Amino acid sequence: MPADTVREDIRTFLTSRRARITPKEAGLPDFGGRRQVSGLRRSEVAQLAAISVEYYTRIERGNVQGVSEDILDALSRALRLNDVERAHLAALVRAANNPHRVPDRDGGASHVRPNLQQILDAMTGAAAFVRNAHLDILATNALARALYTEALDSDEQPPNLARFVFRDPRARRFYRDWEGIAHDAVGSLRTEAARTPADTDLADLIDELTTCSEEFAQRWDAHDVEYYRSGQQRFHHPGVGDLDLDYDALEVPADPGLTIVTYTLAPTAPHATAFLRLSHPHPKARSQTPGPAADSGPPR
Repeated sequence: MPADTVREDIRTFLTSRRARITPKEAGLPDFGGRRQVSGLRRSEVAQLAAISVEYYTRIERGNVQGVSEDILDALSRALRLNDVERAHLAALVRAANNPHRVPDRDGGASHVRPNLQQILDAMTGAAAFVRNAHLDILATNALARALYTEALDSDEQPPNLARFVFRDPRARRFYRDWEGIAHDAVGSLRTEAARTPADTDLADLIDELTTCSEEFAQRWDAHDVEYYRSGQQRFHHPGVGDLDLDYDALEVPADPGLTIVTYTLAPTAPHATAFLRLSHPHPKARSQTPGPAADSGPPR
């Protein structure tokens, strides 16, 4: 990521965060009158962070040389950043100050160790797959392959979840909360882009999606960041119907950049019968690393 791009990302991220907070929400007096900016002024952010207006203006313009952790903490409190946003801002500052830093992780890893495949296969009651930080699916167990049959049916190998969400019309039927998964996908990629600014493969993926999908481009410009950690995902599976599954994303410490994503359902939960039907897939749907489906859809 070029230095100018990083500085622009810092500027846009900070201006978008202060635009969403009103003086009343920040505990500042409202003297009435017409405000020419939405949200907080620079002077109000500086006041809340206990720094000078000149210093905050310099930071917002991307000149972050020498900015300390204490200043980042103060800005995070002033702008009410959550943990993900605070980490994102810190990553942007690191990227601006050391653009040639070698990342401590391979966000685009393309292989998984045999041990990880064994772990997936041992999860017989959960749909589980391994993905990298680019959202490529690198390995699955049988239940995950049965659940994600359409996402894995891709001419692009390894299959990429962001491409599926934004370029495959089947995704809008598969994800019953398509807006939510679209937000999470873009937020995850933006978080990774700040963490590994020299990752050209990730930059290429983002350029592709920005060019091919107006909805991706709009979300990318919003500068929202996200971690896909845990919650409930609502699916509509083409074979068994609706499924409301609990998910957890578990980072693999031995393989930085890789994440195991699991989907589970209590035996007494709604849709338990449908989920059970997924555990008896067609004989061809064996546990394996993703590969092209026998009947692939059109190129995407």
